[in-house]
Amino acid sequence: MENVILIIHLLLALTLIGIVLLQRSEGGGLGMGGGGGGAMSQRSAATALGKLTWAVAIAFICTSMTLTVIAAQNASGSSILDRLGGSTPAAETETPGTGGIDTDALLPPPSATDGAAEDAPLVPRAD
Repeated sequence: MENVILIIHLLLALTLIGIVLLQRSEGGGLGMGGGGGGAMSQRSAATALGKLTWAVAIAFICTSMTLTVIAAQNASGSSILDRLGGSTPAAETETPGTGGIDTDALLPPPSATDGAAEDAPLVPRAD
């Protein structure tokens, strides 16, 4: 049921975008546009696209609220940690002075030569 409402919601969103883009600009935004003359206080007649915009917008808001209610019902009383199924880890013993950091994990792995490569010169000698 939730998926059906979500698909309808997405279709309504795309339809609303298309309807708004099809409408003619009335020139109120940012002082530009193709105003049609006359006083600014006059109310324009409701066109078919205007009425359709209102209907689609109301349907969009209704599906938004429906999806919110469904999501709230599905999430009631549960937590992400409950869904993982894992229990809380037991408290580990901490080595004093390290702040709980595993110092062995910070060291590089031991090499096969055990320091022979560190003593070798970077530039070969010309003897």
